[in-house]
Amino acid sequence: MNLSNLNPAKGSTHHDKRIARGAGSGHGGTSTRGHKGAKSRSGYSQKFGFEGGQMPLQRRLPKFGFKNINRVEYKAINLSFLQALAEKQNLTVVDPEVLIENGLAGRNDLVKILGNGQLTAKLEVKAHAFSKSAQAAIEAANGSVVKL
Repeated sequence: MNLSNLNPAKGSTHHDKRIARGAGSGHGGTSTRGHKGAKSRSGYSQKFGFEGGQMPLQRRLPKFGFKNINRVEYKAINLSFLQALAEKQNLTVVDPEVLIENGLAGRNDLVKILGNGQLTAKLEVKAHAFSKSAQAAIEAANGSVVKL
């Protein structure tokens, strides 16, 4: 074997289909587009969701519901997560920076502490929002709540 006789494997390469190059090419005449109709014309592009003239799905289904533009999206974190985090890292203060470092919240997330789970560690918890049960549980464990 040398550089003068290197070839790709048999069947691994294909020639492009040369359309509209005369009758002898086998792809002349209508150039593989069939006869007449929108799809045979130049410049044709189908609208998204077009179903051949049938009423499209997005128009057959009714509209319902609404999007509340004033909704505030919080990243929910339960007390059980805070307890596990405090035990693992010997924490006394839990704030959004600690949660971001441990992958529990994103940099732009608003954090809400929820009351699911048991909290025994005395923690100072800083977050954007608290549920009533979470706030009561933190204060019952002699911790403090700071709303950001």
